[in-house]
Parts: sequence; structure tokens; C-alpha cells
Amino acid sequence: MKKAGLLFLSSSLLACSAHATTRVSTATGAVEGVTEASGVTAYKGIPYAAAPVGKLRWQAPQPAAKWKGTRKADHFGARCMQLPLFSDMVFRSDGVSEDCLFLNVWTPAKSAREKLPVLVYFYGGGFAAGDGSEPRYDGESMAAKGIVTLTVNYRLNVFGFLAHPELTRESPHHASGNYGLMDQAAALQWVKKNIAAFGGDPSRVTIAGESAGSFSVSAQMINPQAKGLIAGAIGESGSLLGLMAPAPLAAAEQAGATFAQGIGAPTLKELRALPADKLLDDLKKPGAWFFAIQDGYVIPKSPVAMYAAGEQAKVPLLAGWNSYEGHYKQILGDAEPTGENFAAALQKLYGDQAGAAQQAYSGDVKQAATELASDRFIGYGTWKWIDSHARTSGKPTWRYYYTRPRPGQEGANHSVEIEYAMGNLPLNKVYAWAAEDYALSKQMQDYFANFIKTGNPNGAGLPEWPQASAGAGSRLMQLDATSKAITATDDAHYQFQESQAKR
Repeated sequence: MKKAGLLFLSSSLLACSAHATTRVSTATGAVEGVTEASGVTAYKGIPYAAAPVGKLRWQAPQPAAKWKGTRKADHFGARCMQLPLFSDMVFRSDGVSEDCLFLNVWTPAKSAREKLPVLVYFYGGGFAAGDGSEPRYDGESMAAKGIVTLTVNYRLNVFGFLAHPELTRESPHHASGNYGLMDQAAALQWVKKNIAAFGGDPSRVTIAGESAGSFSVSAQMINPQAKGLIAGAIGESGSLLGLMAPAPLAAAEQAGATFAQGIGAPTLKELRALPADKLLDDLKKPGAWFFAIQDGYVIPKSPVAMYAAGEQAKVPLLAGWNSYEGHYKQILGDAEPTGENFAAALQKLYGDQAGAAQQAYSGDVKQAATELASDRFIGYGTWKWIDSHARTSGKPTWRYYYTRPRPGQEGANHSVEIEYAMGNLPLNKVYAWAAEDYALSKQMQDYFANFIKTGNPNGAGLPEWPQASAGAGSRLMQLDATSKAITATDDAHYQFQESQAKR
């Protein structure tokens, strides 16, 4: 009997101990997470700011209200208002709502004393869609590598990026738009205040993202609100330094006023009174897509100029893009990929510069047109960011070129590398992953994990990844079934695109 009692007491103490380790106190209240089979504890749906509703719609994020007792952090919060735009997005979140400023934390730490490196990942989706609950961004696999990993929800499209003359007038900073970027910075402030309680080191925070998430990383590196909060940066496909510069505030205000007029709510009072679903529905109108802008506050000046002047965060940067970011038909339309058709397409695009374009994008027509489409979309902007940072930051910069297609696909399309880098191939059941895919995923995740921990992707058992350099002849890592360090072969592309950007 005594023995049974001792066993019961012992198991009860163990249960209490296990329970205690999943409860964490934050500045706004206690949260209780769920420990996964891997030993990683997940805390989902933690509010990092107040719900941006009512008068707080189109305001900078405000502090989250404190709560009493312990909040169950066992499911994802709502995703931010968005239309179903991208077929590859899979959500595990609790519906769609304006009340969406939640973050998720996965930690391997067993105590608050561990001071582990931290990764904060911003999702992609053109600043119009995406969510921190998407399986491809799941943080458990990266956390198992010894990294406290977070995904962050931020406001999107008209809810996150509307500029309007009345909004500018009411702002103490005489700016409007970029609320989604302010949300991200508020999440980084939350990390600074709270991540130690989850076993993270607030002085070792790497920010990362793909597509609009990568644009966001390039933005936070020049956002005064994020100053001093970033120790490293990872960008997958995209930056604000591309061919389409962020619109200046005045132009964005005009676009916002025109949109408001077009939906029958020309004043700010009327706009704020609109139900969120109605406002979302109005985004179905042609041309209704709101994006990051040069507002003079969050993005103080031209991103190209700020990076050229060395005004960005002086931190290690790892960035790159994929081989099939675009498609040759974006250049050729339905025309066959022949030399004659390519020359005609270049003439239409570039006029008297068509010859220079042909020289820069030579060789196999289908491949050249694919590379041109990729560069026009996102390749050039990513290259420009890497090149500028290597030139002015004084910190190590690492460049990659990702060329592994998913099984059954022709090339490495936009966004396909995410689940490889984050170690989440098993969560995507659509593809029949081969051993080579899992091997590449392990390698790529190890590179990323090493970078997050040390600012250098290199480590034992990995092919040596050389640092990038500014100008022609940069070294980089080609990531594929057999990864290898190479010297850039596409300098002519970016010399041509630079000439176009300056026109």
C-alpha cells in the first residue's frame, strides 16, 4: 500500500513538474503551451498587440490587454483578413478576423535560463495573404535544432497598408500606411520583452521570411521601430530594393482616397464604420491591392538610398532566390520559345535597349526568358539587396541560388524552398518526397540553423559556403540535390537590370 502511495505521489509530482514547465509568464499574463512528442513546447495564439478594430483600425499597434489566470495557448489564433488568393496556402488557424495580432512560439528550452538563439519568421503572400499557422512555417522542426522559433501574424492588404490623407493628418508622425510593418516591429518589441521567459536570448534574434516576408525583412532592417532588435537576417526571394520601388506617401494617399471614393466611403469615419467583411469584399475590385510604401516614418527614405548609405541594420545577412521565380510565358506569352519571338518580346519590353537585353540574357531561349521573368519579378531586387548589404554593412553576407524542383515539377518555383529550409517536408503530403529531398532539407536547415546561432551558415559535415561580395564575380552556394559553391554566372543580368532601374 505504501509503495502504491509513493508511486502515485511520484507520478503526481512528475505530472505537476511537466505541467509547470509548459506555463510561462509574459508581460501581459501567463500562457500554457503543449509539449510535443519531440520535446518542443508550442505556445500558439499569443496576443502581442490589441485587436486593431474600431478606432484602432489603421492605427499603430497598441499594447495587448493584460489577462488574469493562465491563457491556454494550445491553438492558433485567427488569421488576418484576406481573400483566398493562393491555392498553395494551407491554414490551421481559427478562421479569419480583424482581431488577428497573434504570434506562435516553439521552444526546446526546459527553463528560462537557457538563452537560446531566436528565429522570428514572417510569412509571404504579397502583403495580401498568409498566416503564421501554415504548416510550411511550423516552428517545431527548427526548435528541435536548439532555436526558439516564432511565426507572427501581421495585417494585410487594405487593413495593413492603406494610406489616406485623413490617416496622415491624424498621425503624430504625419504618415499613413505600413501598419502591417508596424505590427511586425511590435512583435519584435514583444520578443525583446518576453522571449527570455521561453528560454530565448533577446539579443540573438534573427528575422526571416519568404516573398513578402523577405520584403518585410529588408524593411525591418531600415525601420527605426526595429532598431537594435535584430541580430541577423534571412531573406528568401524578395526585397524592397527591386524594380518597383515603394510608392511615395503622396501617391499612396491618392490611391487610398480613390479606393475609398470608389467603395462609397470617402471619409475616414465612414471607412472605419464599414464591416470588415464588406471592406474585404471590396478588395475584389480590379487594382485593389495595398502594399508597403515609402511613408517617411516606417520606411523613412528610398530603401535603395538607405542601403547605399549604410543606414540599414549592420547584421549578417543570408539571402537568395530560386531558379524558376518566373515563367518564360510571362515574357513570350503564347509564342513559341524561338530566337525570333524572344527578340520581338524584348523589343516590346525594352525598345532601344532590346539589344542590350538580348546580350545579357543569351543562350537557350526558354531558359533565358525564364531567368528574365524571374529577375523582373524578384531576382533582381534580391540581388540588389545582397549586393548593397555586402557593399555597405561591414558584416558577412551569404548568397544562395536554389535550383531543386519539387517532385514532378520542371524547375524551382517561387516559394518551394520554404519547407526544405524549415525542415517541414513531412507536413506537405502533396508531393512524393525522395531521399534526395530529405537530404537537401536536412542540409539547408542545418545551414539556416548555423546562421541563426552564429551568423555563419557553415558547420561540420556541410559543403563550405563562401561569403558573398559586392560587384561581379560574387561567390554563392547553389542549393540542390548536390549543393556546391559557385561563382556567379549571372552578372550580366544584373548589370542590365541596374541600367533599367536607373532609367
